Amino acid sequence: MYRILVINPGSTSTKVSLFEDETSRFEHSLFHDAPELLKFPHVNDQLDFRRGVILDMLRDEGVDPASIDAFVGRGGSAHTQPGGLTAVDRRLFDDTVAGVGGSEHPAKLGVMLAWKFAEEFAKPAFTINPTNVDEYCDYARLTGIRGVYRVSHSHVLNQKAVAEFHAAKLGRRYEDCNFVVAHIDGGITVSAHERGRMVDGNMGADGEGAFTPTRIGSVPVLQLLDYIEAHSVAEVRLRCSRAGGFVDLFGTSNSDTIHALVEQGDRKATLVWNTMVYQVCKMVGEMSAVLCGKVDAILLTGGLVRFQDIVDGVRTRCGFIAPVEVYPGEMEQEAMALPALRALRGELKPHVYSGRDVWQGFGDIGL
Repeated sequence: MYRILVINPGSTSTKVSLFEDETSRFEHSLFHDAPELLKFPHVNDQLDFRRGVILDMLRDEGVDPASIDAFVGRGGSAHTQPGGLTAVDRRLFDDTVAGVGGSEHPAKLGVMLAWKFAEEFAKPAFTINPTNVDEYCDYARLTGIRGVYRVSHSHVLNQKAVAEFHAAKLGRRYEDCNFVVAHIDGGITVSAHERGRMVDGNMGADGEGAFTPTRIGSVPVLQLLDYIEAHSVAEVRLRCSRAGGFVDLFGTSNSDTIHALVEQGDRKATLVWNTMVYQVCKMVGEMSAVLCGKVDAILLTGGLVRFQDIVDGVRTRCGFIAPVEVYPGEMEQEAMALPALRALRGELKPHVYSGRDVWQGFGDIGL
């Protein structure tokens, strides 16, 4: 029997599961309100805090970390990577710490924590489908500024897990389907999945798309420049990933608190909440256009789809495109554990991190 610890840091939580072979022995999701995490100047500074949370939880469960056979962490922030399982090594850890991929999503802490535990207990570490998996089509990359490109920063892990699950539910392969998948939680990403590849989507942690409990979303460039002049680049960077959205508008990222105000008829909360849903719907429409309207299903996932008014909002505005199917929460823990188990059994060979981006630019045509 193999024991696998799955570490999944998000923008407002740390989710940890212990698997014994294919069976999840336990799963804990600890909420961290954004103001608590903002005490740390940089995402990297949360490492010891989140490590302590995990060790406390293992102690409470009576689990000796030395008894664990592999550590699997959600990832991101390194050079872009192909989809699938990747072994975590020193180079991947260092590039993740350095944020060479340009995104500072807390998901990066999964790789960092997995590597630290693996080093301490002399066990292997893995990551799978990190936030910077790159399968974009060329049209999704180019901008109107030479040398500035859009890159893939998304909830790849959960989106692909949900898409593969729904394809199987239809009796089809993921590689034969077209889906628009929306992950709606502390961060929001919506992506177009064309025959098994995530060909386009918003750069959620970079301030693109709908605003969220923790992020500003898309803001008109000239207005943002005016804001920067009155504040600072560092402050805007923080709002892009951790201190925008609900945090800036209400002082908390707790969606239950904001939705309770909506239910009480609070005008401010109602306007903000419904605007977020409206912006998600616009993103779904964009991604359906990427797929030329040939969409087998719109899949909603993430923690916030527990709120029925979000689901109803998407169905009202986007139901004409394709059936809207709902998968509350996430399928990320199993999606990380099971490929790692196959690797431990010798059934799957993990990728080796290359230390270079999947896509190497448009230099050959002067872009």
